[in-house]
Amino acid sequence: MKHPGIFLIGLTGGIACGKSTVLAMLAALGARTIDADRVTHRLQQPGTAVYQAIVEAFGPHILSAPGGAIDRRKLGNIVFNDPAALKRLEAIIHPAVRAEIRRFLAEVANAGGYATRLRPVERPVVVIDAIKLIESGWADECDQVWVVTCSPEQQIERLMTTRGMSLAEAQARIAAQPPQESRLSRADVIIDNSGSQANTRAQVEAAWQQALLASHGR
Repeated sequence: MKHPGIFLIGLTGGIACGKSTVLAMLAALGARTIDADRVTHRLQQPGTAVYQAIVEAFGPHILSAPGGAIDRRKLGNIVFNDPAALKRLEAIIHPAVRAEIRRFLAEVANAGGYATRLRPVERPVVVIDAIKLIESGWADECDQVWVVTCSPEQQIERLMTTRGMSLAEAQARIAAQPPQESRLSRADVIIDNSGSQANTRAQVEAAWQQALLASHGR
């Protein structure tokens, strides 16, 4: 038991593979969930220490307006084309995100068990959605690691369609990330999100049932 009081699933996968879709399905099944990217967004809001540190590191030209929100696309165009800049940004963000996630895990563990819509569980099942789950060390603390996957062509298409990126921007985002093979080698569960949403949901529900059994030690 790596985290007494909870059963921890780490959810990861490449950009635009569909982690958010899978996370929403797990939440609907009864998991307590936290999205590292959403935590990052919150910590980057004007007035926070992280916001100030990012502006000092990269300059006010990354803002949408003077004193305004960080323009994530402008910042992304800098860091996803410069590995040193990406490391500098991660050194600012990651410690703060880690602290927020640890607070969340402690709150859930202290609250104790609860009932899902499928069955009561003794330990709450918690899911951390993090694109760098493995690289940040979170995977070592998880009871299971789930990896969401799809083809590189689908990743590019989704980035261009849903996020309005150019082909070059989409390719740069994917290239800046660790290869998917490095995640698959650590996976306890692989969710193939290259097909229909119904197909993905069937995989998630089957893996969830197994996770509930594992959370009971069966």
